Amino acid sequence: MAQRSIRVYVDSSVFGGVQDTEFARPSQLLFDAVRERKIQPVISALVLRELDLAPQPVIALFQNMLPLAEVVPVGPESLALRDAYLRAKIVGPRWSTDALHVAVATVNSCSVIVSWNFKHIVNYRKIPLYNAINRIEGYQDLAIYSPWEVIDE
Repeated sequence: MAQRSIRVYVDSSVFGGVQDTEFARPSQLLFDAVRERKIQPVISALVLRELDLAPQPVIALFQNMLPLAEVVPVGPESLALRDAYLRAKIVGPRWSTDALHVAVATVNSCSVIVSWNFKHIVNYRKIPLYNAINRIEGYQDLAIYSPWEVIDE
């Protein structure tokens, strides 16, 4: 039986991670899994916007992955869920973009969001708070991991 790929929201930090000494290997392994169709990457216009000013190698990787990705909207439901996270003070208004990544992944029924953002996304204190709001707002829990935790090695 063929292995089904999982839908994984990939935030912009993972694309940038290929240029970071500490995160290059796991980021690259994640994108290898995308090429092998083990992971179905999901991205949003938010990722597109954040990568606008990225270094050329990051933009090239993103453009290479784009045909393999599912592009989802940042719609009113995502904005409303982000606002619920902000009202719950999971993150402050200055970090609303980080909350929006989580909201977009949640609203679009991704299995996982991967990020290198350990302060506002992949944070053991914040993950249960995001998921508590998800349940209150009628959404499923979202698995929130770094690329290290979703790659096969």
